[in-house]
Amino acid sequence: MTQELPLEDRGRVVELRDIEIFLTLAEELHFGRTADRLHVSQARVSQSIAKQERKIGAPLFARNSRKVELTAIGAQLRRDLGAGYHQILDGTRAATAAARGATGTLTLGLHGSQAHDHIHLLDLFRSRHPEVTLRIQEVIFTDPFGPLRNGSVDVATAWLPVREPDLTVGPVVVTEPLLLMVADDHPLTRRDAVSMEDLADWPLPHSATPIPEYWQQTLVPTHTPGGRPTRRGPKVSSFQELAAVVVAGGAISLVHGDAARYYQWRGLRYLRPYDAPTASWALIWPTAGETALVRALARAARETGPLTG
Repeated sequence: MTQELPLEDRGRVVELRDIEIFLTLAEELHFGRTADRLHVSQARVSQSIAKQERKIGAPLFARNSRKVELTAIGAQLRRDLGAGYHQILDGTRAATAAARGATGTLTLGLHGSQAHDHIHLLDLFRSRHPEVTLRIQEVIFTDPFGPLRNGSVDVATAWLPVREPDLTVGPVVVTEPLLLMVADDHPLTRRDAVSMEDLADWPLPHSATPIPEYWQQTLVPTHTPGGRPTRRGPKVSSFQELAAVVVAGGAISLVHGDAARYYQWRGLRYLRPYDAPTASWALIWPTAGETALVRALARAARETGPLTG
């Protein structure tokens, strides 16, 4: 039977701000990042945690010079407080919106068929914010950040890394190994195993429009992990063009795992290199354009966790 953790000490109730500090530290496990995220000093974080530990009568975190970890009691308190805390926040926001007669629209930019992968996240957000219209807009890899900068989407997904000074990188929503897309009669399909080193032997399609080179390197590296140079082949403007080039046998291409789930087209095969790296997608948004709705979607994404494959 789980022991209930007290929230009161001599008649004084733990303040909502202290709960927020505890839950943020439980997520970040770093006093400095917690302070930065909440815009308070590290001393304020330390004082709040110390106060809560005195009230409860047990340590909530185990800390040393290298890391911070939740204790068993701290982990239990996080479970007990988390859902209620977010319900309080969501209820307050909903009441405020209703009082103002406010409704809004959040436009989410997704690549290809990603809406199918994120249905759990979208459902959670809609259940918490029924007054908000959630609109989905497609984003293409040849212009991954443009829709965020021109305001046509509020938040979008992008594969990592993203190193744009005007964009905030939020929670990871997908983590899975890269695959190799080839024609179904390609010589690689007759091998028992394929490797990332095989990228050096065939042309790799690349973006027809300028995109950050560091970002393109995830799928179109200039060298294999062993240092062999690769060749850039046809320029493509969409996944459909990419698939057509591959089916014609003129190139091979690294792709994300969702391609194999949703683009099982005639003439294509997906192979998994035994040394394929894991790729991640995250929510990103303009730092200057961060809104309460963007933060609400990001929080829902943290709670649902990433899709893994």
